[in-house]
Amino acid sequence: MNQAQEKPGITGVVLAGGASARMGEPKQLLRFRGDTLVRRAAAAALEHCSRVIVVTGAIRRPIVDALAGLPVEVVANDDWREGMASSIRAGIRAMPPDVAACLVCLTDQPRVGAAELGKLVDAWRLAPQSIAASRYAGALGVPAIFPAGYFDRLADLRGDRGARSLIGAATDVICVDLPEAAVDLDTPEDVRRMDGGAGTDGGC
Repeated sequence: MNQAQEKPGITGVVLAGGASARMGEPKQLLRFRGDTLVRRAAAAALEHCSRVIVVTGAIRRPIVDALAGLPVEVVANDDWREGMASSIRAGIRAMPPDVAACLVCLTDQPRVGAAELGKLVDAWRLAPQSIAASRYAGALGVPAIFPAGYFDRLADLRGDRGARSLIGAATDVICVDLPEAAVDLDTPEDVRRMDGGAGTDGGC
């Protein structure tokens, strides 16, 4: 789905505001299959979204540089120390008023690409008033698509719980099996465990 007219009215919100304290370096800038994680996440979202917003926080300029050439909007979250919810709020505030839904995704799930996001989009199209959430590691979480009716609740999130608490409380959720999302990178050990590594251009 590469032609703009085929894309549904979804805005992508890529959360890239964390400080990566446990990693010891900005994980948004780790490289996997030749690209930084933040660029891979933004490019994957662009395949399915009419607009993509990348929310920065602890670091900004290196992320802006990593996204050079991609038609994305970069939004600064000055409250990033509060946790993931503050980045979600910043993304929601930056969206235009006529958006049908938003796709919330992370930068530290390197095995989630355009194909995986496409499964969520296809599921959401069948029930556009429902949340389409990823199911992995025995739970529901992001990436996930939230219809406009949930935007106010997303904007009310607080702390570091992110959108998972909202997904758990909802009754109209489409579950999409996405085992690739279970691979996330928080520590150097996570990087070493991942098949092929993600730290250099030579990664798998």
